[in-house]
Amino acid sequence: MLINVESTKSVEDLRKGIEETAKAKNFGVMAIHEVTKTLESKGVPINYECVIVEICSPKHASIMLQKNPYVSTAMPCRIAIIDQGHKRIMSTIAPTALLEMFNMPEAKNIAEEVERLMMEIMEEVK
Repeated sequence: MLINVESTKSVEDLRKGIEETAKAKNFGVMAIHEVTKTLESKGVPINYECVIVEICSPKHASIMLQKNPYVSTAMPCRIAIIDQGHKRIMSTIAPTALLEMFNMPEAKNIAEEVERLMMEIMEEVK
């Protein structure tokens, strides 16, 4: 399941807002991927702007990794910013949707908390 939040702000304003808001909620900013620019530089352009912001809550990451090291394949959390012309979409995979993939029903509370924080970040930034 994807969580999508619409905005009329610019991609750059959303990127900066995600970084600032994530830090305020005790997430670290792990990386920024300028997908459109990277693909253009490789000679395979796309016709819209896409930026991915990777964020991670060390507290939650540590708990999840103690339970199952394979969760690392889905880390850090990623928020994609996709320019659709008249609007921008911030999109992320719902952490609760990943529980089934990792067969971790015991981690439901942690995934719900991270999901709530991710939604708060996107809603506050929009």
